[in-house]
Amino acid sequence: MIEALKKCVAGLDVHKKTVMCTILTEKKGGVLKKITQEFLTFRDDLNRLAELLYASEVELAVMESTGIYWKCVYEEIEEMGTPCYVVNARHIKNVPGRKTDVSDSAWLAELARCGLLRPSFVPPKDFREIRMLTRYRKKVIGMLGSEKNRLHKILESAGIKLGAVVSDIDGVSAREMIAAIIKESHTPEQIAQMARGRLKSKESDLVRSLKGRLSDRHRFLLKKIQNHMQWLENHINEIDRQVDKAMIPYKEQWQLLQTIPGVDKTSAAMLLSEIGVNMDCFGNKDRLSSWAGMCPGNNQSASKKKSGRTRHGDKFIKSVLCEIANSARKTNGQYKAMYQGLVIRRGHKRTIVAIGHKVLEVVFVLLKRKVPYKDSTINYEEIVVKRNAPRWIRALAKYGYLNV
Repeated sequence: MIEALKKCVAGLDVHKKTVMCTILTEKKGGVLKKITQEFLTFRDDLNRLAELLYASEVELAVMESTGIYWKCVYEEIEEMGTPCYVVNARHIKNVPGRKTDVSDSAWLAELARCGLLRPSFVPPKDFREIRMLTRYRKKVIGMLGSEKNRLHKILESAGIKLGAVVSDIDGVSAREMIAAIIKESHTPEQIAQMARGRLKSKESDLVRSLKGRLSDRHRFLLKKIQNHMQWLENHINEIDRQVDKAMIPYKEQWQLLQTIPGVDKTSAAMLLSEIGVNMDCFGNKDRLSSWAGMCPGNNQSASKKKSGRTRHGDKFIKSVLCEIANSARKTNGQYKAMYQGLVIRRGHKRTIVAIGHKVLEVVFVLLKRKVPYKDSTINYEEIVVKRNAPRWIRALAKYGYLNV
């Protein structure tokens, strides 16, 4: 029998409308007292639950990460000061026991009492709220991308092949052309003259691509989609202002991450919202990479290596790291060299995940040591000298030091 590590624990089985709470308390002589009580998920009821746990001197409360329903329960218990774990449901099912024969809350309490549960990473409250902003921003950007695709489809259905000539259907020139198409006040030749930059050399192709058959319904949908796209862009700008404001207390860490190639202020804020600024909770960079699902899987038995597929991890941090990796591979430095060395053998997608893994390890070191990024393959002293040498030479000549 496993020896109990804690004298008083609570297991919480969280649902949408109710929370089943089981408190296990070990009395003198090893007698185990069990209290099971059900609470509704309204704030007043959750407050009573938190007060009960605090009054019972619970050493640890444990709950599964059930969708979003655990969040309000966790915040009430956290505010009261009782230690609380949010655990992976898969880990609980993997522990041998009578989970199907007893209530979930009692089984959670029993596992917590024996120290068999490992907590999931839950960032501080401020970062949880920032995370809501950054994740919603990602959803809105997805909606904007869908609207751009819909705009392209409607143009194609009307026989307007603008997308075959213009590289970016959402560029400045393309937007002005589509606005002119909607107004029906310009000829294809006049619309083609709105082209800017290198697109001017394709004027003849533009004229041919603009000769389609647009109905009133086509124009109605195009106008509505363009208005919606503009609204979504304004929406994203408002969210960005809120995120920038939220990053002020973490300005030092925010700016440190922006020294990494491919990381701008938005992606730096998204990284911080997902992992926070305290790296002690992860322990080392390997655990952080494993939690994020950015490192290869480790499945080996009898010297035989099996599947090395990455785990699911945090899909939001995974996506932003892959975006950073795609940008970093285009810069001069170790990430470009790493991409060129791996892409031949591993392919583009796997190489991007490998670079994202490397970026995450760098993020851990930067936040842990509070130092800016420095690429080992770049001679920063040489860059500074080349940039400032003309000015230094002029100053030396001005004051007569070059004649010495």
